[in-house]
Amino acid sequence: MNDFLPVLTFCEFLDIQEAEYDGRKVELNKPFRTPGGPKKFAVYVKNEKGNVIKLGFGDPNMEIKRDDPARRRNYRARHHCEDPGPKWKANYWSCRTWTSTPVSKIVK
Repeated sequence: MNDFLPVLTFCEFLDIQEAEYDGRKVELNKPFRTPGGPKKFAVYVKNEKGNVIKLGFGDPNMEIKRDDPARRRNYRARHHCEDPGPKWKANYWSCRTWTSTPVSKIVK
Protein backbone atom coordinates (compact mmCIF):
# COMPACT_ATOMS: atom_id res chain seq x y z
CA MET A 1 0.00 0.00 0.00
CA ASN A 2 2.50 2.63 1.12
CA ASP A 3 5.47 1.48 -0.93
CA PHE A 4 8.15 4.13 -0.67
CA LEU A 5 11.20 4.15 -2.88
CA PRO A 6 14.48 4.75 -1.07
CA VAL A 7 15.65 8.33 -1.36
CA LEU A 8 19.28 8.66 -2.37
CA THR A 9 21.32 11.65 -1.35
CA PHE A 10 23.27 13.47 -4.02
CA CYS A 11 26.52 11.89 -2.79
CA GLU A 12 25.04 8.38 -2.91
CA PHE A 13 23.71 9.08 -6.40
CA LEU A 14 27.20 10.04 -7.62
CA ASP A 15 28.83 7.24 -5.57
CA ILE A 16 30.95 9.82 -3.73
CA GLN A 17 31.72 8.95 -0.16
CA GLU A 18 33.75 10.71 2.45
CA ALA A 19 35.39 9.11 5.42
CA GLU A 20 37.98 9.90 8.05
CA TYR A 21 41.57 8.66 7.72
CA ASP A 22 44.24 9.69 10.26
CA GLY A 23 41.97 12.40 11.64
CA ARG A 24 41.14 14.11 8.33
CA LYS A 25 38.31 13.85 5.82
CA VAL A 26 39.16 11.92 2.66
CA GLU A 27 37.19 11.00 -0.44
CA LEU A 28 36.73 7.26 -0.94
CA ASN A 29 37.20 5.42 -4.25
CA LYS A 30 38.91 8.34 -6.03
CA PRO A 31 42.49 7.52 -7.13
CA PHE A 32 45.16 10.22 -6.91
CA ARG A 33 48.83 10.53 -7.82
CA THR A 34 51.36 10.21 -5.00
CA PRO A 35 54.23 12.61 -5.67
CA GLY A 36 57.41 11.26 -4.16
CA GLY A 37 55.54 8.31 -2.69
CA PRO A 38 56.46 4.65 -2.77
CA LYS A 39 53.74 4.02 -5.39
CA LYS A 40 52.55 5.91 -8.46
CA PHE A 41 48.90 6.16 -7.41
CA ALA A 42 46.91 5.74 -4.21
CA VAL A 43 43.24 5.55 -3.26
CA TYR A 44 41.33 5.57 0.01
CA VAL A 45 38.98 2.59 0.30
CA LYS A 46 37.15 0.62 2.95
CA ASN A 47 38.54 -2.87 3.43
CA GLU A 48 36.58 -6.03 4.21
CA LYS A 49 36.47 -5.09 7.92
CA GLY A 50 35.05 -1.64 7.13
CA ASN A 51 38.24 0.26 8.04
CA VAL A 52 39.43 3.08 5.78
CA ILE A 53 42.85 2.31 4.30
CA LYS A 54 45.19 4.07 1.90
CA LEU A 55 45.95 1.63 -0.90
CA GLY A 56 48.96 2.30 -3.13
CA PHE A 57 49.39 0.80 -6.58
CA GLY A 58 51.58 1.23 -9.65
CA ASP A 59 55.35 1.41 -10.10
CA PRO A 60 56.51 5.06 -10.02
CA ASN A 61 59.58 4.25 -12.14
CA MET A 62 57.63 2.65 -14.96
CA GLU A 63 55.73 4.24 -17.81
CA ILE A 64 52.63 2.34 -18.82
CA LYS A 65 51.96 2.17 -22.51
CA ARG A 66 48.25 1.53 -22.31
CA ASP A 67 47.50 3.54 -25.45
CA ASP A 68 48.67 0.59 -27.54
CA PRO A 69 45.61 -1.72 -27.87
CA ALA A 70 47.74 -4.86 -28.07
CA ARG A 71 49.62 -4.02 -24.85
CA ARG A 72 46.40 -3.08 -23.08
CA ARG A 73 44.71 -6.34 -24.14
CA ASN A 74 47.75 -8.38 -23.04
CA TYR A 75 47.97 -6.67 -19.62
CA ARG A 76 44.25 -7.08 -18.95
CA ALA A 77 44.41 -10.78 -19.89
CA ARG A 78 47.55 -11.40 -17.83
CA HIS A 79 46.08 -9.78 -14.70
CA HIS A 80 42.55 -11.21 -15.09
CA CYS A 81 40.94 -7.77 -15.37
CA GLU A 82 37.59 -9.22 -16.41
CA ASP A 83 37.23 -10.15 -12.72
CA PRO A 84 39.70 -7.93 -10.81
CA GLY A 85 38.48 -8.74 -7.31
CA PRO A 86 37.34 -6.43 -4.51
CA LYS A 87 37.96 -2.67 -4.38
CA TRP A 88 40.35 -3.01 -1.44
CA LYS A 89 42.90 -4.88 -3.60
CA ALA A 90 45.48 -3.11 -5.77
CA ASN A 91 44.65 -5.25 -8.82
CA TYR A 92 41.15 -3.73 -9.01
CA TRP A 93 42.52 -0.18 -9.26
CA SER A 94 45.40 -1.15 -11.53
CA CYS A 95 42.98 -2.77 -13.95
CA ARG A 96 40.88 0.42 -13.91
CA THR A 97 43.89 2.46 -15.07
CA TRP A 98 44.47 -0.01 -17.91
CA THR A 99 41.18 0.85 -19.65
CA SER A 100 40.80 3.04 -22.72
CA THR A 101 39.61 5.92 -20.49
CA PRO A 102 42.35 8.57 -20.13
CA VAL A 103 44.15 8.51 -16.79
CA SER A 104 43.35 12.20 -16.31
CA LYS A 105 39.65 11.28 -16.13
CA ILE A 106 40.29 8.46 -13.61
CA VAL A 107 42.68 10.33 -11.30
CA LYS A 108 42.00 13.62 -9.52
